[in-house]
Amino acid sequence: MEAVYKRMLRLMEEKERTAKRGRPKKKENWFLYMLECCDGSLYTGVTKDLQRRLKMHNDGKASRYTRTRRPVRIIYQEPCGNRTRALVRECAVKALPKKKKEQLAKNKVFLRSNF
Repeated sequence: MEAVYKRMLRLMEEKERTAKRGRPKKKENWFLYMLECCDGSLYTGVTKDLQRRLKMHNDGKASRYTRTRRPVRIIYQEPCGNRTRALVRECAVKALPKKKKEQLAKNKVFLRSNF
């Protein structure tokens, strides 16, 4: 992962930790997901609603990448808690080579990355 992204993610995590502790935060349920496109390529993203996002991808309204590679199907999903953690995890998974991503989806094993 590029240094600029590592720094950005560290800052996001720090901001989350130092946020006002007085107000209770609403429970968020963010997910990391991986799609397999019709050409065999993989797409990774984050969302709060997996079914809605999958429909958007298959309708051609979610991302430029999947728009021309439909239909797509979810091959992996992982609960991440909040948006920051989901984005951090997304960057870690996107940095993996395709073989590792396929292994992750096949084994459903959460591979944590250190950065």
